[in-house]
Amino acid sequence: MKSVAALMAERVVCLVEEDRPEARRLANGHALLRTLAVGLCGTDREIAAFTYGSAPAGTDRLVLGHEALAEVVQTGEGMIRLRPGDLVVPTVRRPCTRIECLACRVGHQDFCATGEFIERGISGAGGFMTELFVEEERYLVPVPPGVGELGVLVEPLSVVAKAFAQLDAALTRLPWEDDAPRGLVLGAGPIGVLTAMGLVANGYRAVVYSREPADGHQALFVRSIGADYVSSESTDVAGLVRRHGRFDVIVEAVGVPAFAFKTLPALAANGAFILTGIPAPGPAMDFDTSGLMRDFVLQNQLMFGTVNAGRKSYEAAVRMLEQFLILFPDAARRVIARRISLDEAPAWLRAGGGGAKTVIHIAEARTAARDEGLRAAG
Repeated sequence: MKSVAALMAERVVCLVEEDRPEARRLANGHALLRTLAVGLCGTDREIAAFTYGSAPAGTDRLVLGHEALAEVVQTGEGMIRLRPGDLVVPTVRRPCTRIECLACRVGHQDFCATGEFIERGISGAGGFMTELFVEEERYLVPVPPGVGELGVLVEPLSVVAKAFAQLDAALTRLPWEDDAPRGLVLGAGPIGVLTAMGLVANGYRAVVYSREPADGHQALFVRSIGADYVSSESTDVAGLVRRHGRFDVIVEAVGVPAFAFKTLPALAANGAFILTGIPAPGPAMDFDTSGLMRDFVLQNQLMFGTVNAGRKSYEAAVRMLEQFLILFPDAARRVIARRISLDEAPAWLRAGGGGAKTVIHIAEARTAARDEGLRAAG
């Protein structure tokens, strides 16, 4: 079967032929899955540039792909919920084996304290940019047929869902509830627009602040979901605040420290600043750390990061997608802007493709009900 892999020793990303998993050899609690679609993101580009990622132990080959939608083909003994034909999304992170890591021991490997976790398609285990794969049921999250192809967005949206869950926990410290909170999203890429949808769905007056022009495609997309768009190319942070006031929550979705931290003056008293991007190594910033510390203390502000996600966040992301399809049916379907084949993926990765959300279409669902769901989402 065909897979897309990074050959670490040769520093090449290419199509490779691999043995097909044998359904008759499925271990207890495991399923054989057919990959339907795989989303591409910045992490895949970094792996393809050999600046990130690692192959499984004992090999120099890493099959890429961590944002996936799959169909259950066959189940081994001991399966509790899933049946052939079900649509699922596999989670990415697997727990470390250190007994002292309480987070991993209780199934919250997204909070792993040792850093010795494994991530499929990223570090230490092959991913889903392949035709078939095997996975344990506990790492498979069901997706309703009506969500269809958009299920491939569950993994990136799970990061947003986890951020919102942590924000909700942080807001419990405030003895009141704002009926019209303001939310700012930094960046208009896939994570940015999904975050903006989530904010609007939760009653926030949402603004997206990004470098694209104010009359560009992304600006029109953002406005179509009921958020506002402000271009950083024409409006500085002071102008942003004059126009919209300061924000109760700022969600960074660009991975560019210089851009992110210059917006700190836009954070309101008692506000929360959430970091989701992982920047590439770069030079140190000249920054007023005294002012930062003073403001965070005197204004009761918070800053926290959120990465990857656990099963509950994936399940929340599925519910968010269902909500988006009701509230923003046209926009939700337009988040995926481009579809390519598995054969085209190596060239896309080598070229460092970015921008709008690109998805690898690998196979059609074989079950009629699932086919109907995929067509509905398209």
